[in-house]
Amino acid sequence: MGEVDEAFIQAVEHRPKLTITEAEGIPLINLSISIETLVEEIGDACKNWGFFQVINHGVPFETREKLELASRKFFAQATEEKLKVRRDEVNPLGYYDTELTKNVRDWKEVFDLAVKNPTVIPISPEAGGNELRELVNRWPEYPSELRVAYEEYAKEMEKLAYKLLELIALSLGLPANRLSGFFNNHTSFFRLNHYPSCPIPNLALGVGRHKDPGALTILAQDDVGGLQVKRKMDGEWVQVRPTPHAYIVNVGDIIQVWSNDRYESVEHRVMVNSEKERFSMPFFLNPDHNMMVEPIEELITEQNPAKYRAYNLGKFFANRRRSNFKKLGVENIQISHFKITEE
Repeated sequence: MGEVDEAFIQAVEHRPKLTITEAEGIPLINLSISIETLVEEIGDACKNWGFFQVINHGVPFETREKLELASRKFFAQATEEKLKVRRDEVNPLGYYDTELTKNVRDWKEVFDLAVKNPTVIPISPEAGGNELRELVNRWPEYPSELRVAYEEYAKEMEKLAYKLLELIALSLGLPANRLSGFFNNHTSFFRLNHYPSCPIPNLALGVGRHKDPGALTILAQDDVGGLQVKRKMDGEWVQVRPTPHAYIVNVGDIIQVWSNDRYESVEHRVMVNSEKERFSMPFFLNPDHNMMVEPIEELITEQNPAKYRAYNLGKFFANRRRSNFKKLGVENIQISHFKITEE
C-alpha cells in the first residue's frame, strides 16, 4: 500500500476531518451488575446510540491476547505469503487487501474466518437459485498458532454474543431465548483487520461509512483507535475512545428489522493514522442462511404495524458479497429496500 491509488480517495463529502470529536456518552456497561439494571441499560443504549461498550464480559484477556499476537505476526509477513491464503468469489474466507465499501477501496487488509467450519451459504443471490456452497476456513502456514488461538477465542465470542442477544431480547419485552433459535446453524464470521499507517488520512478511510447487515457486531480494538460512529442526535462523526479490555458492541440491520425500528443500526467508519498502524478483531453474529428476516410478531400491533417486508438472509448476503470484490456503480442492497412505504 505504499503508492497511493486513486481508488482509495473518498468523495469530498465523505472525507474525514482531522479534527476529532471524541464520543461522549457512548454507554459503558458492566455485565456483572444485576439483570434488571443490565436489561434497562442495554435497551437504552440500543435505542439511543445503537452502540455500547461492555466490561466484565467474561472473555479471558489471555485468550484475546493470543489471537491479537498471532494476527500481528500474520500481517507482518511479505504480501506473497499472505496471498497464499487469498480469498476469492468462490470462497470469501481468507486474506484480502482490495476490499471496497460503497465502491471506494478501503485502506486495510483483512483475514476472514467462519465461526462454524464449514459454514453453508447460498451461491446465488437470485430468488430461484437453491444451490448451496460449503465455506471452509483457510489456514496459513505461519503463524502455526493462529488456528488454535482463533478457535479458542471464537468459542468465547459465541458465549458473549448469546448473552448479549438474550439481554437485547429481554430489553424488547421478549423471552430471553426468543432470538437464539434463529442461530442453530448460524453463518457468523470473524475478521482480523490491519490498517497500515496512511500518508493521506484526510482523503482515505480504513473502512468507508456503512451499517453492519448482521445481527450484532462485537469488536476488540487496540489502543490506537479510529472507529467513528455517526451520532444519531446530530449526524456528527464522533470517535470511540478505546477502553482497555472492553468490547464495542453495535446493533446490526437484522436487529433493527426484528425490533421494527425500535433499535437502529448506526452508520460507522474507520479513520486511518499517518503515523501508527491499527489492529482490530470484529465478530459478526449472523443467523441461519435460510432464515426469513422480518419484524418479530410479538412487537407488531395495529398501532405499530410491520415496517419491513420479509427477506431471505442468505440471498441478501450473497448479493452484498458481490460488491466486496468489484465496483458495481450502484449502492449494494440495504434493508431500506425492504421498507414498507406508508400509503
